[in-house]
Amino acid sequence: MPVRLNIIMEEAVYKRLKRQVPTKRMSAFINEAVRAKLRPDNTILNAAYKAARMEEWRNTLSKDWALTETEGWPE
Repeated sequence: MPVRLNIIMEEAVYKRLKRQVPTKRMSAFINEAVRAKLRPDNTILNAAYKAARMEEWRNTLSKDWALTETEGWPE
């Protein structure tokens, strides 16, 4: 759900923003910029890791590289 927000920013930054981003796209641009700077949510990250673990090509690649992890190391 969208939330209305008042913010304060440097005038030079605001001028660049107005010059480079269309008015109707400004909220989406700021939202994307803030989202990119925030750390990912742990629940989203964990879900992505679980999904990646189920991908067969990743498992195959991991097995292929597993030989190099101990190759040449004294036991």
